[in-house]
Amino acid sequence: MLNRGRLILVLLTVMVTLSIGKMAVEQSYDGPGALAVTKNVYIPPGGVAAVASTLRRAGVIRYALVFELAAWFTRDRGPLRAGEYRFVAHGSLRRILHTLRFGPAVQHKATIPDGLTATQIAAIINTLPRATGHVAPPPEGSVLPQTYDYIYGTPRPAILARMQRAMRIALAASWNHRAPDLPLQTPDQALTLASIVQLETPIKAELPKIAGVYENRLSRNMKLQADPTVIFAVTDGQATALTHRVDDHDLAVDSPYNTYLHHGLPPGPIAAPGVSAIDAVLHPEATQDLFFVASGKGGHMFARTFSEQLANIARMHARTIRHP
Repeated sequence: MLNRGRLILVLLTVMVTLSIGKMAVEQSYDGPGALAVTKNVYIPPGGVAAVASTLRRAGVIRYALVFELAAWFTRDRGPLRAGEYRFVAHGSLRRILHTLRFGPAVQHKATIPDGLTATQIAAIINTLPRATGHVAPPPEGSVLPQTYDYIYGTPRPAILARMQRAMRIALAASWNHRAPDLPLQTPDQALTLASIVQLETPIKAELPKIAGVYENRLSRNMKLQADPTVIFAVTDGQATALTHRVDDHDLAVDSPYNTYLHHGLPPGPIAAPGVSAIDAVLHPEATQDLFFVASGKGGHMFARTFSEQLANIARMHARTIRHP
């Protein structure tokens, strides 16, 4: 009789406890949460108790037990997932649980600007937050400059592989739709020329014009005489600019990349060209120009003959003297 009474008492206690717990959960389920400001939180793999502990330490919830009860009462809606999620300020338990079950993982951004060398690209990838691992500089020109999304814990080598795959796809697509009668025999040659064109101007509208000049020079077996290739040779591919103007000493550097010494294209790309530069060399502007020089205003002045080029250089120098 006594044992039966104790059993009934235990059952009543359990029922009251569950009832109180359910009431507490219901009262706080849709109420404002503890988080003062919107915050990204990484939830490692683990059970509900581990998730509750992580959320409490991050300030997303006030009471781990209330969260665990809410997760248990709504367990039929799906498991709680590991990953990095964005929890909004003062989000309710309902919203927190919905985020953990159905919300998208936080997307981080990896941005590769046009015209970087492989060394510069590797440095960006190796400092990406929330990614893991390390990469060495990839083959020059193998990465497509653009912005890539990735989630917490993505291996950096995997991010690099996506960037290289994007370049292969973009280059193949552009090559398949190239203009006829170009002085380029392979996609690799197009990539190499595009890297030079990319570094010649910051003005997107000028890319096809500069591509047209260089392809005119290739067709006539003239040396490209491209300063960016000299810079690549002087810096051993570590940079795309010098602390001084390219001078006679630089122009004499013995390197297969020095297009002042050697005819034709250099052995390979000197940077990572963007899609616009690739399209420019595969659809160059129809022009008779063979020369260009910086205008001093960000763009370039173009010329058909060397005498016109010398006149443009004189105008550029005069402008520089008037406006030092």
